[in-house]
Amino acid sequence: MTAAAAMGMGRPARVRNLAVGRRLRDVLPALAIFVSVLIAWEVILGAVGVQQFLIPRPSVIAAALVDQWPTLQKGVVFTATEALGGLLVGSSLALLAAFATSRWATARESLLPVAIAANSIPIIAFAPIANNWFSSESPASRMTIVALMTFFPMMINTVRGLTSVDAAALELMQSYAASEGTVLRKVRIPNALPYIFTALRVTTTLSVIGAVVGEYFGGPQSALGIYITSEAYVFRYPNAWAGIVLACLLGIAFYLAVVAVEWLVLPWYGSRRAAES
Repeated sequence: MTAAAAMGMGRPARVRNLAVGRRLRDVLPALAIFVSVLIAWEVILGAVGVQQFLIPRPSVIAAALVDQWPTLQKGVVFTATEALGGLLVGSSLALLAAFATSRWATARESLLPVAIAANSIPIIAFAPIANNWFSSESPASRMTIVALMTFFPMMINTVRGLTSVDAAALELMQSYAASEGTVLRKVRIPNALPYIFTALRVTTTLSVIGAVVGEYFGGPQSALGIYITSEAYVFRYPNAWAGIVLACLLGIAFYLAVVAVEWLVLPWYGSRRAAES
């Protein structure tokens, strides 16, 4: 093996190492700030003597989280199911609408106004209507809310990825007399994948927000949003804060799962960004 070949084989490994190092550099400052905020939160509230009903200390929230875990665990599973179900429905419909919008002008003229209208619906105002459409005990109500919240970002990002293709790549495919289907598979979809994952990073957190907010207006007692409101109503604020923390962690877990899948599906994209930085 020549020296040039050995250097060529080692280059992808170096790029991946650079990507991992860059990720660590990005995560460590945020982690340090997070830990510092928790310590300051605990110390300042203890020193000032802020009442628990205003904001409990992190240690009190952690104790409530451990104490209420059997109940909270059911709420996390239920809310996560609603969020994932609505995300799947909304993202699937958005992808279909995006492919149609990018392909046909008639679909673009008819679907874009619908997407904009869906994005402008206030979720707080729509939640009682969704509960009226379905039983308040049914997850379909919250899934509908989540689907509406996730539809617009997914559709707009996918349309942008399908249409903002390098003109030189399209000309090259035309020179080979490639069909529209081939151009879609070989050029447009690969170009749209980073945009789709960007939309997923946004919609995963939106899905948890939509599910929890929808539960504020009705749902089974095992729902995380119902638990938060009911505990706050009877002044058990540490328990309510424990539910809020779990909702935040659920959204973060969804986000990290999308990031992990993106690095598995698009390793070249992450490596390229690391190399460019």
